[in-house]
Order: sequence, then C-alpha cells, then structure tokens
Amino acid sequence: MKTLYLDCSMGAAGDMLTAALLELSDNKDETLSLLNSIGVPGVEFIAEDSEKCGIHGTHMAVRIHGGEEGEEHHHHSSLHDIGEIIASLNITEKVRADVRGVYEIIAAAESEVHGVPVTDIHFHEVGTLDAVADVAAVCLLIDKLSPGRIIASPVNTGKGQVRCAHGILPVPAPATALILKGIPVYSDDINGELCTPTGAALLKYFADEFGTMPVMTVSAIGYGMGKKDFERANCVRAFLAQSEDSSENIIELSCNIDDMTAEEIGFACEMCFKAGAVEVYTVPAGMKKNRPGTFLCVLCREAEKDELIKTIFRYTSTIGLRESVCRRYTLSRTEESVLTQFGEIRKKISSGYGVTKEKYEYDDISRVARENGLSFSEVLKLLKEKKE
Repeated sequence: MKTLYLDCSMGAAGDMLTAALLELSDNKDETLSLLNSIGVPGVEFIAEDSEKCGIHGTHMAVRIHGGEEGEEHHHHSSLHDIGEIIASLNITEKVRADVRGVYEIIAAAESEVHGVPVTDIHFHEVGTLDAVADVAAVCLLIDKLSPGRIIASPVNTGKGQVRCAHGILPVPAPATALILKGIPVYSDDINGELCTPTGAALLKYFADEFGTMPVMTVSAIGYGMGKKDFERANCVRAFLAQSEDSSENIIELSCNIDDMTAEEIGFACEMCFKAGAVEVYTVPAGMKKNRPGTFLCVLCREAEKDELIKTIFRYTSTIGLRESVCRRYTLSRTEESVLTQFGEIRKKISSGYGVTKEKYEYDDISRVARENGLSFSEVLKLLKEKKE
C-alpha cells in the first residue's frame, strides 16, 4: 500500500508540510508551478534551499503582492471571507472540499476557545493569505501523491509562550491544543511554538492514524524546513513508501438499550462519530422481559476510547459498557474526480489484499439525478454505458 509517513518530532506548520511534500515530487519545478497556478490572490510560492543542523531541505516562502509572508497579519478574515477565497481557487472540487474541511476544524476550535458562534469567528494568523495558501498547497500535494494511508508520529508541541493577535499565550496555543485533542502529543526541551493551528488542523484532517513508523519500503524522503533555528533540525520529514496492507487493533465498545426512542439512539450515534468513532452501528435485539431493544456497537482507536466511553454514557441510557479488542483489516481508500457527460463526479477507489473496488460518490450521483430528473440507478447505468 502506498503510505505517507509524517515525522512531527519538531512539530508541524503549514509551510513545513508544504515543503516536505514538495520534495517528494518527481519534478519539483513542475509541481511548484502547479502550486503557483492555484490562484490565491497576490500569492507566490518560492521554494528556497535551506540547511538546518547540516541537513539540506526546502523552506517554502510565500510572497504576498511581492512582500514577505505575514506582513498582512493585521487583517482579520471571517469564515465567509475565507470561503470566498476557497471558492475562487483553481483546484478540483475534491481539493476544494479538503481545504474547506481543514478550515472547518480550525473554525470549530476558535469558536470553542472564544465562546462565539462559528459564523462570528474572525481568523487572525490562520486567516491570512499565506495561511490559506499553505492549506491549499498541502491539500493539492496530498491529492497529487494520492497515498492509500497517511500516518503521523506523535506531535511535539514545543513549550513556553507565543505572541499572537490576542496577546501572549501558552504553548500550545488554546486553539492548537483543542485541535490536537485525541492526538498523541508531547513536549520536550525545545522552547517555542513547534505546532501551529494550521499544522495541527492539517494533521487532524488527513492522518488516518498516529504512531511509530510501520514496516515499509521507502521510495522518497522530503525535508520541510521551518524558519526558526533550534539545537535540533527544525523540520518535518515526509516519507513516501510501500507498506503492507492495512490492519490495526481497534476497540469495540458495546451495550444493550431497551428504553430509548429511535430518534434518541440516532442522535447518540451522531455524537459518537463526532467524538472520534471509526464506526457506529445498531442491531435489533431481544432483551430481558421479552422487550425489543437495540444493540449499540462503537468502534474506535485507543486514543479516542476514554472520550467515547464518556460520550456513550452521556447520550444513552445504558449503565454499563463492554470492551473488547479486535483486529481490523481495511482496504486503502483514495478518491479521484472523473470527467463524465454530467461533469466532474467523484469516485472512491479501495484497494489492497489483491482486490480493487470502485464506487461513485453518493452525493454526486444523487445531485446529478435531481438535476436531470433521473433515478439513482438510471444515472449509474448511463455512466456505465458511456464508459463502455
């Protein structure tokens, strides 16, 4: 399986991730030109050679209207402003959805930190044009690499304090700390902010799992350098490799319920997904005293287990849970946009263990069906006939 491993032992930032992924490209100049075609207003990407502690890599500089990155940090952008910029970018709908997804993570964290609705959030550092450019660049580069699995190491947050638009804050900054919730993090002897909100949101959105490097055969290594100098090389390392088909240990939390309505159980399932569940499902069950009931099963990774236990007890009527550890085998999943007679339609591709499966994205097929007065099956049939 094509695997991307991100070494975040010196944290993560948007520019560092961009530079590390750029170095994995077969043609660095061609890929840099692709980044500069994205169309972030007034933004130019410049890949600079950089050396940290004797290691050579790339630092990604962003020039805005010919000036240095960060010069417009006094400007505060709303989520609506960011949305308009994202809508104008010269990228595929899949990449656009990824960019929006990353900013939704940041917006949710900022909303909770400041105690205001998401619609009222005003971004500061993460709302500037260079931050939008970094997010769009990482989303585009990951789409171009199309790894079947993305794994990140535990994240070094750094320590101390950082100055931002709101004043001097502890490291990790409050929004960063919220975004990193549920992700393995640590701090060592490095004094300074190593993981930014943008870097944290990109890791949370794209990483399938966090842990040590698996057994894999490496084909390329990228070094994305930060601006600051520390006693250790300030970089994100990206490894592109082939690894064994995907499997992992998974936690199964289950309980039986006989005194909740269907609406209440449905809401509880939604909250479990929000808390980080990998999978949630229910099965009709016969209960004590001949009562019809529901078997609720929640699958999660070890990092999310404690939060999900709290969530299940909070949103269901159960007074007891069962836990078991099982092995989960999955096909690697990628997504691509296919040009059809109905325009671009996303397709999910799953592969591994000697098989490959393809399936069109439900939302796109249902949209085409509504727009053309067709049934769901008719759209699929027309796409199949055109392909043949």
